[in-house]
Amino acid sequence: MLFDKVVVDPIGTNCYLLGDEKEGVCAVVDPGGSPDLVLDMIARSGLKPQMVLLTHAHYDHVGAIPDLLAKYPDLQVYAHEKELCPADTAPKPRYFLPHLGENQRTYDEGDTLQLGGLTIRVLHTPGHSAGSVSLLAEDLMLTGDTLFAGSCGRTDLPGGNTAAIMRSLAKLGRAAEDGKILAGHGPASTLREELAHNPYLRQAMAQ
Repeated sequence: MLFDKVVVDPIGTNCYLLGDEKEGVCAVVDPGGSPDLVLDMIARSGLKPQMVLLTHAHYDHVGAIPDLLAKYPDLQVYAHEKELCPADTAPKPRYFLPHLGENQRTYDEGDTLQLGGLTIRVLHTPGHSAGSVSLLAEDLMLTGDTLFAGSCGRTDLPGGNTAAIMRSLAKLGRAAEDGKILAGHGPASTLREELAHNPYLRQAMAQ
């Protein structure tokens, strides 16, 4: 598995690339902005992007999608259905994803995606937003804004829920014996390190 990362504007979001070099394909996770950096990361990989995978749809995780679709019009963009802008309300571009027509796909708890020979497993981990997900690929755990190194996501934005994020943290804590935590912001960590020292995760596991 090929792995890469860039930190993008406007507020330092981690954008990741997962790829299968043998099959020549990759996925981009949370392209929040700085499209030139994201496109350069794809070019550096030498792989063909097939998917954009969103841990959630806040503005700082989706901002480069129009530029990616302009260059790669067949990209499939995955998000939980609760991250799509509700049809019966005015658009809220900071917190919801406008529906992307033929490019739009949704995923939910228990789904798996095949990226060449790489299997990506989806966990629904609401709390930071109603449709937040975490993505597991081999020993990587891409936790979006649910679990950070030493902390967890805020719950005071639309769709946020403190009780839900505690349940989601407990789900992540039980998802594997260990794994590398790749959060939406900040440094990487490991599940073992967070279980030992993250006060929010420790509280969630004790409930």
